[in-house]
Amino acid sequence: MKRRRPFTSPGSAVKCTAPSTPPTPRNVDITQFAKTKTNLNSETLSHSSNRPSKRSLSQILKIQNLPTDKWVPLDLGKSELSLPLTFPTGQTFRWKKTGTLQYTGVVKSHLVSLKHLENGDVAYQFHPVICSNSSSISNFTEKEDAKIALLDFLNVGIRLADLWESFAAFDQRFSELAPHLAGARVLRQDPLECLIQFLCSSNNNIQRITRMVDYISSLGHYLGSVEGFQFYQFPSLERLAMISEEELREAGFGYRAKYIVGTVKALQLKPGGGVEWLSSLRELDLKEVINELSTFPGVGPKVASCIALFSLDQHHAVPVDTHVWKVATRYFMPELAGVRMTPKLCSSVAEAFVTRYGKYAGWAQTLLFVSELPSQKAIIPSEVCYMKEKNLLDKKVIL
Repeated sequence: MKRRRPFTSPGSAVKCTAPSTPPTPRNVDITQFAKTKTNLNSETLSHSSNRPSKRSLSQILKIQNLPTDKWVPLDLGKSELSLPLTFPTGQTFRWKKTGTLQYTGVVKSHLVSLKHLENGDVAYQFHPVICSNSSSISNFTEKEDAKIALLDFLNVGIRLADLWESFAAFDQRFSELAPHLAGARVLRQDPLECLIQFLCSSNNNIQRITRMVDYISSLGHYLGSVEGFQFYQFPSLERLAMISEEELREAGFGYRAKYIVGTVKALQLKPGGGVEWLSSLRELDLKEVINELSTFPGVGPKVASCIALFSLDQHHAVPVDTHVWKVATRYFMPELAGVRMTPKLCSSVAEAFVTRYGKYAGWAQTLLFVSELPSQKAIIPSEVCYMKEKNLLDKKVIL
C-alpha cells in the first residue's frame, strides 16, 4: 500500500499552530549531483565482495592504516551538514571520529571519511578496501556508484536550509536554536543495519551500544583500518542468522541477545527474505510501519520510530525519549510538566510535533533533541538556553 501520510493528528487536544505553508524542501537529484559536482578521478576505491570472507587475526594485524590524504569537496556547506551534530548524536553507532572534525564509516561496501575543511565545507575520501579475491582499484563507474551511495546515505535530496527557514518563520524557539545547531541532518541508513543497531540501544548507554554494534559489525567482511579503527561491511542477514543467543550473551549483550536472534529469524520468514521486505516499508504509512516493526521482539514504539525516521523515509516519525519530552513540556505542552511518561502520552507528544512541524516533524525533533544534549548545551549561548525558557514559561506562551 502506498504511503498516505496524515500530517496532522486528528483529535489532538494540543493547541499548536501548524505552518501556514508546509515545508517543501528542494529535492536534489543525487545522481546528477554525483556526476557533475566533482572530479571522481581523485578517489581511490576497491571493490568489495558481497559475501564476507574469513580472515585470521594475524592477517588483519598486518594491514597498515589506510592513507588519508586525498580529499574531494562534497559541495555541502556546514549549514547543510555538520558532522559533529550528525554522527555522534545517537542516529548511528558505526561511525568513528578519526580526526579533528573528521568521521569515518562504511556505506554499503565503501569505506569513507568525511571532514570539514577550513571554510566549513564538507569533503570526502573513499579509502581502498581489503578485497577477498583481489586488491584491484575500482573503475570510474564503481567510484561514481560509491559517491551516489554516500549522497543517498547523507539524505542530500532534502535541503536543510529550506526546512529551517520554514520552521523558524513560525516557531520562536526553533528560530533561536537553529543558528547554533545548523547542519544537524537526518541520515538515510540501510534498514537492516539501523534495525540491529537500535535493538542494541534498548535501555542502554552510548558507550555500551557502540561496543555491541562494533561486535556485530566485526562479523562482516573486513574493509580496512583508519587511525587505529577497524571497519567492516555490515553482515548480511544470512551471516547474522549464524549467531547464537549464547554467543551474544557471552559478548555482553544480555537480554538483548534474544531480541536480535528472534528478529533475525522473523526477518528470514518475510517475503523476499527480509531485506527487501524491510525496504518496502518505505512505501507504507507511518502507523503501518510502526505496527510492522513492533512485531519484532524488543521493538517498541520509540525504537520503531527511530528505525522509521533514520532508515525508512518516515520524515514525520518522532522518537520520544526524555530529551524530547522535556522540549515538549517546556515549550508547547506545559500541562504535561511533572507528569510521568507513559506510552499513551509519548504518542500524544509525537502527534503534537507533527501538528506543529508537519511532514518533516522528525527533522525538527532531531535539532531540538540535539539542543538538549550536554555536549551541545555548552556551545549554545546561555541566554538562549535559559532566559528564553524562563520568559516563555513566565508568560505561559504556547508557540
